[in-house]
This record gives sequence, structure tokens and C-alpha cells, in this order.
Amino acid sequence: MNVEHKVLELVQLSDLIKTYLTKNSEDFNENDLELEQTLRKSEIENPWFTLENQKKALEQWVSVLNYPQITEWLSQYSENKVQKRVGLILAGNIPMVGFHDVISVILSNHIPVIKLSSKDKTLLPFLLKKWNEISNGNLQYEIVERLENFDAVIATGSNNTARYLEYYFRKQRSIIRKNRTSVAIISGNETNEELAFLAKDIFQYFGLGCRNVTRLFLPKDYLIDKIFENFINYQDIINHNKYANNYDYNRAVYLLNQDQFWDNNFIMLKEDEKLFSPLSVINFSRYDNLDDVKNFLVQNEENIQCVVSQTEGFENSVAFGEAQNPSLDTYADNVDTMKFLSEI
Repeated sequence: MNVEHKVLELVQLSDLIKTYLTKNSEDFNENDLELEQTLRKSEIENPWFTLENQKKALEQWVSVLNYPQITEWLSQYSENKVQKRVGLILAGNIPMVGFHDVISVILSNHIPVIKLSSKDKTLLPFLLKKWNEISNGNLQYEIVERLENFDAVIATGSNNTARYLEYYFRKQRSIIRKNRTSVAIISGNETNEELAFLAKDIFQYFGLGCRNVTRLFLPKDYLIDKIFENFINYQDIINHNKYANNYDYNRAVYLLNQDQFWDNNFIMLKEDEKLFSPLSVINFSRYDNLDDVKNFLVQNEENIQCVVSQTEGFENSVAFGEAQNPSLDTYADNVDTMKFLSEI
């Protein structure tokens, strides 16, 4: 099957998802009901994957999986003539986080050999099954418990896991991804609407994604209250049991240690230079000039996935509210997956 056929099938899959997302439950057809049941099963298996968050992930994919955007993306690369088997070790921190790797391999005319994350083992196989039905059984992919018989590998894990993976796959062509997080730069001139969009970059998917903001850079005399005032739309996040447990634990630790922090009863801000913050906490630092921020970003670029800012002078930054809406040619860890796949 040529790539053009695969693209058309993927667009049909996207349309199937879009149909589900735009319907009321009383109007569901058999496909809609099956997808709804899959999402609910996934939520039971992993409570972080709420129905709402899974639908947000699907909406984001539907927004980019259309014929013009897919063909524009693929036009940057030459079509592979020799089909290879590509092992994929997928992450499971947010819904469908491994889907980009899967479609990249398929649209590169290779065969994905997929090791699912135990945290995200339901929705992606369902979508591949539907894609295969659209393809009349011609879609080539494998879901396995252990990777064997592959020509290259793309793996995502923690920093500790990555060291093991780098050693284990040292003889194969590979992309090994590590922990990353995202930051936001506040100039002090943002509107309330822009700060409300920033809240989305922090709270969407409970802050579990590498594109979620965990560190803020604030002007020297910036008032914390202004941030809290514009986060209020996410106050219901504390009603999620697992998130609330993290919030209660981290708050108790800070109180016992007599650490200074700012609290609005569902998120804490702590003045800390660290890029990574515990769940329910956002670290921040204050700057005198933006050159200091730029130097910090350069020194820590290997740990930063995304920079959120509407301040001039920060190349490749994304606007507030757009951190979790990457385009098809936005690659994890800034490593061009499609280029890698075209060269194996």
C-alpha cells in the first residue's frame, strides 16, 4: 500500500473521531458507542486519563489530521522504498502521547512494532484497529510485550530508564528520549485573558505532560496574586482524588519544612530555581533583565521541551494556551523523527 492510501485512511479515522466528538450521546452510532466505551475503560484503568482529558487529546489530533496538513508535513521528506521494522517504546504520561511516533512510522512506509505503556494501553490499540478496518486489513503494525526483530527503535522514558535504554539499544539506530518539561516567561504586560491561557498550559492533563509548564520566570516586582486571579477557572482540579493527594502531600511537606510558598487551595507557587516541580506546584524565579532568562534557557536546553512566551526575543516560543497543541512537524526533544525514519 502506498503512502497516499495511508494518508487518506488516516483522514477517514480522524473524521470518525470528529463525528464522535461532535455528537450528543443519544445520537451515537455503533462506532461512537465503541469509542465512548473505550474511553471509559481507559479512565478506569488510569484515573489520570479522565474522559474530558482523553477528549481533549482527540480534539487536538483531529485538528491536525486533515489532508492538507498531513501532506504538507510529509512533503518535506522523501518516500522510503525499503520497508523496515521500527520498535516503539511508548510513554503513558498523557493520553495518546505516543500516537505521533506511531503515525510517523506508518506514514514513513515502515512497520511499527509497539510496546505500549501500561498507563495507556487501551485507546491507541482501538484507534489502530479502526484504522485497520478502514484499510480492509492491510495496515501493518504489531503490538508486543517485548521488542524483538526490529531494525531501529524510538523509546521514551525517564532519565534513569533512558540510560538503560541507551545501553540496551547501543547496537541499533535509535532515538532515546528523556525527561523534559516546559517553562513560561511573563513580561508583566500580559492581559488577564493571556494569563488565563497560561493556566491551560499548566493545568491541562493535570500538568503531567512534558509540554506542561512547571517553571515561571517573573519580573522582579510582579504580584503573585495576578497569576492566581487568572487561574480560577481550574479550581475544580482539586476535586480529582489523585491530584488532591499530591497537593495535600506537597503542602504538608512545605509546612513541615517551613518553606515559603504561595497557595490558592488548588495550586502552589514556590520560589525555586529548579525546572521540574512536584505535581500541584509551580516553581518560579524573578529576573532583572531578559538576558538572564535567555542564558538560563541556553544552559538548560536539554531539559526544556517548550518555551511559552509572547515576549519578543525568544525564538521558537509558543503563545499562551498553545503548549499542548503542537503541529505535526513539532518533534519531541527537537529530534526530527521523520528524518530519522527516512534514513534507516
